[in-house]
Amino acid sequence: MHVTAIEKIQLRSDLPAIHPGDTIRVVQKIKEGEKERLTAFEGLVIAKKHGAGISGTFTVRKVVDGIGVERVFPMHSPKIDKIEVLRRSKVRRAKLYYIRDKAAREVRRKMKQIWREPSMSTEESIEQLPAE
Repeated sequence: MHVTAIEKIQLRSDLPAIHPGDTIRVVQKIKEGEKERLTAFEGLVIAKKHGAGISGTFTVRKVVDGIGVERVFPMHSPKIDKIEVLRRSKVRRAKLYYIRDKAAREVRRKMKQIWREPSMSTEESIEQLPAE
């Protein structure tokens, strides 16, 4: 058997078409000791790389508690149980790496708003200084 023949056997045909900008849920099998469970990772597809062949991957990003989390999934991995496309978005780029900076800017903007809140005015703080 030739390498390409082996690769064709391992290609999956049950996966939906995934494009950058799609919000998807990837249900993955995780083995813990003897048991096997399913876990979902839901987020935005920011990139697809290495074509549609056996080496193809896609990157999914989500924000958890203000921290961006990205995972790269092999397209034809047997560990992926299913992929659900939740929402499709029209994008004008093939790679949405700018989303990382955009999310970071929004977090910084929120943090600046928190820092700007004065606890007391300057006049009150002068009055509370101990007299010498």
